Amino acid sequence: MDRSFILLSILALNSFSNIVFASDPSPLQDFCVADLTSTVRFNGLPCVDPATVTADKFFFSGLSQGGNTSNPTGAAVTPVGVSQMPGLNTLGLAMARLDYELNGFFPPHYHPRGSEIHTVLEGSMEVGFVTSAPNFKLYKKVLEKGDVFVVPVGLVHYQRNVGAGKTASIATFNSQNPGNSVIPNALFGSNPDIDSDYLAKSFALDQETVQELQRLF
Repeated sequence: MDRSFILLSILALNSFSNIVFASDPSPLQDFCVADLTSTVRFNGLPCVDPATVTADKFFFSGLSQGGNTSNPTGAAVTPVGVSQMPGLNTLGLAMARLDYELNGFFPPHYHPRGSEIHTVLEGSMEVGFVTSAPNFKLYKKVLEKGDVFVVPVGLVHYQRNVGAGKTASIATFNSQNPGNSVIPNALFGSNPDIDSDYLAKSFALDQETVQELQRLF
């Protein structure tokens, strides 16, 4: 048998057996404090001179106060990312405080680059995620103060306040930039609009309803 054919066969089999793991790039130094003023862009942010770094670059103060929840969803995000804490750059971490008014909620969304752990600080919160095709199975849980729940990377999920008052939680991500795609905004608020007839057929709605949703978003 031709040797080149055998080699190609081995390479092909190997490609099917490999498992691909996706994550933020590992740092190649102790730290890489982000230079937020740089116009250079690549997969991350460039580093400042380590000799100029102070402890404040690894510090953020502000999660003791809730965010502004005076919006249609009654919920707010106080992020702690590289922009707020430049020392997070290249470490594969980010977090946020989430605040909910009575009946406040976050619409269905997903983070394409990071798994998420929720920890409830106060109140009562329902969180759930849906698996991918073909099952589309919902896993949901009501969390109380001190409870923790994990949402796997890339899966559609939601959170809502189911308590008798305000609720607050901490969300932690294993990516410095997990991304956030909000399903209703993406589908009904895209620019330019997705064809309303196509969306009507996809959601089994009439075209007028879809057009009204596009107007709202």
